Parts: sequence; C-alpha cells; structure tokens
Amino acid sequence: MSNTITFEDFTKVDLRVGTIIEVNDFPKARDPAYQLTIDFGDLGIRKSSAQITTLYEKDELLNRQIVAVVNFPKKQIANFLSECLILGAVEGADVILLDPKNKVKNGTTVS
Repeated sequence: MSNTITFEDFTKVDLRVGTIIEVNDFPKARDPAYQLTIDFGDLGIRKSSAQITTLYEKDELLNRQIVAVVNFPKKQIANFLSECLILGAVEGADVILLDPKNKVKNGTTVS
C-alpha cells in the first residue's frame, strides 16, 4: 500500500463523471493512446490522453461515461494538452476504465 493520506488530502481531489464525446488516435504519443474529448456538463469540455487502446476500440468509447480527476494542472503530452486524468484499474499493461453503473448527469461529483 502507498503512503497514507488524510481525509483533508482526499477532499482536495475533484472527481467527476463525464461523457466521452470524441475519440481520436494519438500517433505522436510515446505509448499507444487515444485523444479524448469529454463533456463534464457545467464544468465544460476537457481533453485527455488515455493509454487504453489494448482493451477499447474508438467506437465503443464514444458516448461512454467515465470518472476523471478534473483539478490537476494541464499536462503537455507530445503535441497535445491533457486537461484531466481519466481513472482506471491497472492490470499489467491493461487499463480498465472506471465508470458509473447507471447513467448520471455529466459533472456529477464522485466521493
């Protein structure tokens, strides 16, 4: 297990549900990845790079809800600016996306 954090530390992480509205290949990424555009409702549209190409085809990601951290600073990845971090369970080289079982409003807080 990694370092213990306080509840106050956890409350600083802004986790939200969003819907993927665009998926593109990301050929300039060091490892295979997609460029995703995600609708977070009232928070607006954000972009993210995700190394999820081994388990997901582009067409099955479109309109899928995901969970992401939306309050990280933007990060330059090759020629792309990532604005949020999509969450997933990591099993070896595979990333299994975390998503709500039932559809919820985009921008809904996860706690």
